[in-house]
Amino acid sequence: MFFSWYKKFSSQPHQPFFTSGILFFILFMTLFVAVYSNIITLDGSVLTFHAYSMIFVIFIQFFLGFLFVVFPRFLIQSEIQIKVYMNLFLLYFFVSLGIFLTLIFYSKITFIFQILMLITQIMSFNLLYSIHKKSVVKVKEDTKWILIAFFTGLLSHGLFIVSNLDFPYSYMVSKFAINGGFYLFIFMIIFTISQRMIPFFTTAKDPTYKINKSENLLILVFSFLVLKVVLLSFDNVKLNLLVDIPLFIIITRELIKWKLPLFKVPAIMWVLFIGLYWIPIAFLISIIEGLVAFYDPNIIFEKAVIHTLALGYFMTVLVGFGTRVILGHSGSTPHANNFAIFIFIFIQIVALFRVFTSFSINFELNYMAFINTTAILLIFGLFLWSSKYITILLKGK
Repeated sequence: MFFSWYKKFSSQPHQPFFTSGILFFILFMTLFVAVYSNIITLDGSVLTFHAYSMIFVIFIQFFLGFLFVVFPRFLIQSEIQIKVYMNLFLLYFFVSLGIFLTLIFYSKITFIFQILMLITQIMSFNLLYSIHKKSVVKVKEDTKWILIAFFTGLLSHGLFIVSNLDFPYSYMVSKFAINGGFYLFIFMIIFTISQRMIPFFTTAKDPTYKINKSENLLILVFSFLVLKVVLLSFDNVKLNLLVDIPLFIIITRELIKWKLPLFKVPAIMWVLFIGLYWIPIAFLISIIEGLVAFYDPNIIFEKAVIHTLALGYFMTVLVGFGTRVILGHSGSTPHANNFAIFIFIFIQIVALFRVFTSFSINFELNYMAFINTTAILLIFGLFLWSSKYITILLKGK
C-alpha cells in the first residue's frame, strides 16, 4: 500500500516539493509565533529562524517544484527522472527538519544543516544548469536569468553561513546575505518565472491577448536590485531612492505596457495579476520611506517593504501558481471556485494587515500583538489552502 502511494506521490516533481514547502512554512511560522509570544526562547536571531528559513529553506522548495516541471519544457529536454528529483526532495526534507529541530533544541549545530542545505541547493543548481547547457534552443534568456538568480542565492547562502562565525562585522555580513538572498535570489527567480508564465497563461484564457514584454526587462531589474542590496548595507533609507524610483518606474511602465486583461479572465488568472501589482506598491512604499526620512527620520516603516513583497507578491503568486499547477496536473481544469477565491482574498487581507503592523509602532499600538495576529492569520490561511489542495498532492496522480 505504501509503495503504491509513494509511486503516485513521486510521479510529478511539484507534488513532493509543494508538500514539503507548505509543511515547513507552517512549522517555521508556528515557531515564529512561539518565540514572539515568549512560549519558547531561541539562541538564534530573527535573521536565522525567520528570514533565513523563509528565503533559503521554504520559498525555494515551492519554486523548485515548479522549475523541475517547466525547465525541461522551456528548453525542450526530456523530463527529469523521478529518482533524481526525489533524492533532492528527501535531502531538502530531512535537512529542513534538521534546521528546524536544532534551532529549538541545540542551535550550536544548526550551521551543519545549513551547510547541507547549501550543498543540496548546489546540486539543484547543477541539475538545472545541465538541462540549460544541453538544450539547443536558441532563445534561453529566461532560464539563463533563473540560473543567475539561483547562483547569487548560493553566494548569499554561503555568506550567511560564514556570518555564523564570530568575527567583526559578522552581523553586517549576515544582513547583506539576507538582502542578497531576498532580492537577487528569491525575488528574481519568482519575477523571472512570473514575467514568462503569467503572460503565457493569459493567452490561454484570452486568445485575443498579445504578449508585449520589454526586451531588456530582466537585466534592468537585476542590475538595480544589485545596487539596492549594496545600498541597503549603509542603513540609510534615503539612499534607497536611487534605486527604488527607477525600479518603480520600470516595473509600473512594464505592467501598463502588458495591458493585462484583469476583467476578461477568470479568478485563477486575476490572482496572479494582483500578485504582480504588489511589486510597484512595495517600491512605492520604499520611496515614501526614503522621502519621509528627510522630514522626520523617527517615523518607523519597520519591514513594510519586505513584507509587502513577501506576503503581497510571493505568497499571492505562490498560491495562484500552486492552485493552477495542482489542479492542472491532477487532471482537473485549472479554475478558482468560491473556496479558492476566498483564499486569494484572505491572503491579500493578511498582506495588508502586515503592512499596517509595520506602521503600528508609530501610533503606540501593541506591535507584538499585531505581529502575532498576522502570523496566526497566515498559518490559518496555509492550513485552509492545504486542506483542499495539499490533500490532492498527497493522493498523487
